[in-house]
Amino acid sequence: MKLYFTPGTCSLATHIVLRELNLPFELMRVRLGAEPIVAATRADYRQLNPNGYVPLLQLDDGQLLTEGAAILSYLADLVPAHGLLPAGTALERYEAQRWLVYISSELHKMFSPWLFHPEFGTQAAEVARGKIAKRLELIERQLQGRAFLLGDTFTVVDAYLFTIASWSKPCGLSLDSFPLLAAYLQRIGERNSVQSALRAEQGA
Repeated sequence: MKLYFTPGTCSLATHIVLRELNLPFELMRVRLGAEPIVAATRADYRQLNPNGYVPLLQLDDGQLLTEGAAILSYLADLVPAHGLLPAGTALERYEAQRWLVYISSELHKMFSPWLFHPEFGTQAAEVARGKIAKRLELIERQLQGRAFLLGDTFTVVDAYLFTIASWSKPCGLSLDSFPLLAAYLQRIGERNSVQSALRAEQGA
């Protein structure tokens, strides 16, 4: 498989999960912008993903998967014994999907574009920070008495939440009001998969 990624973006979640599962893959760095390119080849990235953003997972047979939440679910299902998605009742599975959707729509899309593009202005950024803080309140409540978002086991949901919530401080959002989330991010950040993914992306 090939993971098309850009450091500092949501593609880190997919990278973490690939390493959690010990799956063989190749990193393909993408330089984002008005005309995104594959760094190694200078090829037009939009020929692979017309949306022009990451992540993109190219399977061994050449098929292409886009959209982070879908990719995370696909990878978890490749190695179900690893337990990166609940394998109990259908409702437990849907609960995991609920959180993937929540992180994608309520957190991810509030950080980006509103806090990643200064051309939107400071007022829009402040409004976005306020909305994100309200959404993090739900995360903080969910983490009460839990090591991970769904309970006692690391899942793809945690890889995604870690990636997005880690943008808080760089984007000017204090986590002082969210001590459980702050401790959670510290804990997840110490995982071997996270550390090795970050090192690999820094050197790519």
